Amino acid sequence: MNVQQLQKTLRASQYAEQVLANHVGLLEQDYALDQFLVCLSSSQIQHCVEKTLAHLTDEAAWMSALRILRARLMFRWIWQDANQLTDVVTLTRELSDFADAAICAAKAFARAPLIAKYGEPMGYNGALQDLIVVAMGKLGAQELNLSSDIDLIFAFGEQGETTARKSIDIQQFCILWGQKLIYLLDHITADGFVFRVDMRLRPWGDGSALAISHVALEKYLSQHGREWERYAWIKARIVTGAQEGDELLKMTRPFVFRKYVDYTAFEAMREMKVMIEREVLRRNIEDDIKLGAGGIREVEFIVQVFQLIYGGSKLELQDRQCLVSLHHLGQVGLLDEETVLELEDAYLFLRRVEHAIQALNDQQTQSLPHEDDLRQRITETLGFADWDEFLAVLNQKRTKVIYQFEHLIKEKEPDPLVDTLNQLEQQLDAVLDPATKNLIHEFWHGHTLKKLPAKAVQRLKVFWPHLIEAVLQSKQPQMALLRLMPLVETVMRRTVYLVMLIESKGALQRLVKMATVSPWICEELTHYPVLLDEFLSMDFELPQRKDLEDSLRQQLLRIEIDQVEDQMRVLRLFKKSNVLAVAASDVLAESALMKVSDALTDIAEVSVSATLHLAYQITAKKHGFPLDAEGQRCSIDHMAFAVIGYGKVGGIELGYGSDLDLVFIHYMREQGDTDGAKSISGFEFAMRVAQKFMSLMTTQTLDGRVYEIDTRLRPSGEAGLLVTSLKAFEQYQLKSAWLWEHQALVRARSIAGEQSLRDIFEVLRRRILTQPRDQANVREEVLKMRQKMKQHLGSSKEQQKDGIFHLKQDAGGIVDIEFMAQYAVLAWSGSNSDLAHYSDNVRILEDATKANYLSSDDANALIQAYLSERAESHRLALANQSMQVNAADWHDTRVIVCKLWQRLIDPTANFCLG
Repeated sequence: MNVQQLQKTLRASQYAEQVLANHVGLLEQDYALDQFLVCLSSSQIQHCVEKTLAHLTDEAAWMSALRILRARLMFRWIWQDANQLTDVVTLTRELSDFADAAICAAKAFARAPLIAKYGEPMGYNGALQDLIVVAMGKLGAQELNLSSDIDLIFAFGEQGETTARKSIDIQQFCILWGQKLIYLLDHITADGFVFRVDMRLRPWGDGSALAISHVALEKYLSQHGREWERYAWIKARIVTGAQEGDELLKMTRPFVFRKYVDYTAFEAMREMKVMIEREVLRRNIEDDIKLGAGGIREVEFIVQVFQLIYGGSKLELQDRQCLVSLHHLGQVGLLDEETVLELEDAYLFLRRVEHAIQALNDQQTQSLPHEDDLRQRITETLGFADWDEFLAVLNQKRTKVIYQFEHLIKEKEPDPLVDTLNQLEQQLDAVLDPATKNLIHEFWHGHTLKKLPAKAVQRLKVFWPHLIEAVLQSKQPQMALLRLMPLVETVMRRTVYLVMLIESKGALQRLVKMATVSPWICEELTHYPVLLDEFLSMDFELPQRKDLEDSLRQQLLRIEIDQVEDQMRVLRLFKKSNVLAVAASDVLAESALMKVSDALTDIAEVSVSATLHLAYQITAKKHGFPLDAEGQRCSIDHMAFAVIGYGKVGGIELGYGSDLDLVFIHYMREQGDTDGAKSISGFEFAMRVAQKFMSLMTTQTLDGRVYEIDTRLRPSGEAGLLVTSLKAFEQYQLKSAWLWEHQALVRARSIAGEQSLRDIFEVLRRRILTQPRDQANVREEVLKMRQKMKQHLGSSKEQQKDGIFHLKQDAGGIVDIEFMAQYAVLAWSGSNSDLAHYSDNVRILEDATKANYLSSDDANALIQAYLSERAESHRLALANQSMQVNAADWHDTRVIVCKLWQRLIDPTANFCLG
């Protein structure tokens, strides 16, 4: 035994003396003294706790064993700290690992009696629910000190009930679970305590429910979360809860770290900083090395301010640990290297002093002692000659922290644009007509502005010259300003958006460019300002299918199955924000047409698939599951239901304003009953799924609709049933369908539902399309249908004489090309089934070339004409303009299309341009 080290340990800590007196054999324990020279890994600490508590079923014995283990480990850590056999980072990590292991053990021990009494906690989603323990503060950052309390929040994934006859709801079960966990760790017995537990950081604080659901927590943070809570949640970490815990924590990240540089946090942080300074003065706590001036809290505050402001755009700043993030601040250039080193040095010294104070009597305090004996003990522990020398070094380090803290978040420099406002307004006047000038005058002198809070008016006045400057740089300043004014009026109460646009010139310039190109985008942002969050943080890359699926799944997982309004809001904003992202990529990054259509189609398919699953779950929850046509029980994974996309969605050619042509098919036993309490037939079940799907998609809410849906292409049209069995669909298509319905089937594609049923549909589609047909009859029927469409939807003769060309419906337009592709499939796929493989026009035309039905030159000419006309239709949709364009501009393209139309479909056509 190293007697000198023992003496130093006992000199450093009166608490260590008590531990040694209470546990006489402590120094003879193999695991203790021999390992004082080495650190303990997380797994070693976990094993130590598990071994200590193994086979203990008596609560008193369990609590005693864990408390004795804590005392022995504390003796070990105080020994190492007093003899400088460890460092601050290692010590705080080991303390945190022990807390984690103790929490896990207490949670497991508390669970068994609850299960025996109330049964398993089962969510309404059918999944077993766990208690999610979120560590906050120092435990969250794995920076516990020698006598830290532990800040916890308890949560759970889904609402539901326990399975026993004496059932209780999941929240009550988790509250009881959490209460027992706290008791096992916090309750003071003859052997002391394990950890003091503080639950005040939970939503609504003291007096609120001890455990909260994922959905309720998300709602609280989004609607009521305050700036100090963002600050607190930086350090949040999941101790227990597995995947559900990870999903919960992931949900909180956007609340803490804004996607953009969060300039609005500056003001909130200034207010917090002033509060800290006032507290130091008011409480006269200069001797508190945590809360006093230049203390630990100020170092942490400096780091966390930068994390809150820049963490969304600089992901490396999202680390929980103070020192790690401090070094990252240096690496990204937000603090200079000298400042980083000074703050790190001060922080490590202050934490050592904190440990020296707390080691004295295992008390949760950071105040320097006044008693001479205690001061002498600290002086010796920290290696100073006397108290005065120690204070000199302490004050030197605190002075450096104070300097950085006082110079943090300096007041903003005056905005130079404010001084040039008159000049900018004169330049703007020169390009505006009288009506627009009057509109601007009314805006600044109207009642709306007079009702605004003073702070909002001030921010608007700061924003105004930035807007003028950006507008003057555009090619059409008056148009840009007129389109943006309604948006400015909408968001001027939500000044966070104005601040973001002031601070991010690039975002403002992009917004002005989008306004000049697309009034539709401005209208969307005006009606749904929440989309600005997405717009201002976009990278202008097209969204990827997997990212879309993951995003929507995660959002819907957080909503209880019976919260239909919340589901509809998520679906609508998902669609709108992602279509806006595609439009921004289209306009600003000039993405290729085919990729834009692919992305718009992906958004639609992901929306349809998610909505179908919701509709199916909602119906099954109420009525139970039906049987499939072969007598097997259906489930969420075996739906026996599919959605078929026709038209543009089927052809992977969606535009910005496209509705969805859908048909529903099922493979259920129509006369069989569902297995729920409110049993219905399989037929009625399929109908209700489709009806619920339509409701979720098309109900007009404050957030609009997801999509307009047209179901008239189903068998027998509007007179037919909303949902058709696979067998009935097959019979209809083979025996009763008109040729135009097979023509529509060319552009059909399964887009959602059970994969096996979708595969069967695809086989059936090809079988129907590849039936041998008389080419002359196909040509005649296709021509009849086309002539009807021209009469009803095309330009009038007077308009055509005036040089108007309807890009879609007139001769030589998009529909002519689509009809030629459909003709190719219906007329020729009986001889060559490969022609019926794809549902999009471009690949059909390419396959017609491979099969030698079209020459390469003809197919390429049609494809280029089709792509150029569709590209123009996209541009017109963004600009909220009709499809009627100047015929002269499209003459050459139309000639190409009409010559092929004449050759393939109508030999009597006179180039279709008259």
